[in-house]
Amino acid sequence: MNFTLLTQKAVKAASDAGQLIRSYRDMDVHVMHKESGSTLASQVVTEVDRKSQDAILQVLLPTCDEFDIAMLAEEDEDDKGRLEHDYFWCIDPLDGTLPFINGQPGYSVSIGLVARDGTPQIGVVYDPVYDTVYQATKGQGLMRNNETWVPGQSAQVLTFTYDSSFAENPNFNEIQDDLESYAHLLGLNGLTAIHYGGAVMNACYALDRAPACHFKFPKRQDGGGSLWDYAATACLYQEAGAVVSDAFGNSLDLNRSDSTFMNHRGALYATDAGLAMRVQEIVKKFCDIY
Repeated sequence: MNFTLLTQKAVKAASDAGQLIRSYRDMDVHVMHKESGSTLASQVVTEVDRKSQDAILQVLLPTCDEFDIAMLAEEDEDDKGRLEHDYFWCIDPLDGTLPFINGQPGYSVSIGLVARDGTPQIGVVYDPVYDTVYQATKGQGLMRNNETWVPGQSAQVLTFTYDSSFAENPNFNEIQDDLESYAHLLGLNGLTAIHYGGAVMNACYALDRAPACHFKFPKRQDGGGSLWDYAATACLYQEAGAVVSDAFGNSLDLNRSDSTFMNHRGALYATDAGLAMRVQEIVKKFCDIY
């Protein structure tokens, strides 16, 4: 398996799709709804989602034949090939459709290569708003815009990124209070809580502002993000030496056999192990299916 070549292909695919998305930024797009998850963010889709995916597949489908790789893409049915091949592409052609529709930052293209055991091998994210490519290959470190990337340290505050559904959590204020208390224990000036966009850019935003975290509670309803929301950023965090896991501290389940949703175990991104442990305590305290 030529991971270097496959990373190059993923970067090209993400960049091609991202440039297409950029061309629609100032245009009215047709918004549709699909049966997916329990939140509005998971149910809205546009013509741009489909066109972006087509641009990605044009680059990546030939690699499926050449390297015997399965394909999981958001706008197509899951054919379960990911359970039978050693590796599969995991594609979100437009994560953060809501901010895209609203003309706000926080949307992206996300492409991951995942092994059958669920471990991330390649992660590529393209941010069309700032024309930025983030990439990681297992064991090869991080890059941003084709240069070695060392994520930044804010050192003044603790940053917490969350999505729109998280803000509806009845314990939202208490969760922020717990995080702020932890920030003061670290000698920081407090907490910055920000709803930046989709799951992908929320994770990228946090990674570059350590100490920082982004997490999703487990829940009984379908949703909580999907495999393609986490595959690429899991590799970025892995190569940054940061923490990526489910909400309980176990390996992120990136090849769930019975569903593409992540609600069964949630997700946790943290820039260091101490913060990850604090988030696990918060999950234990406030999650009713812990």
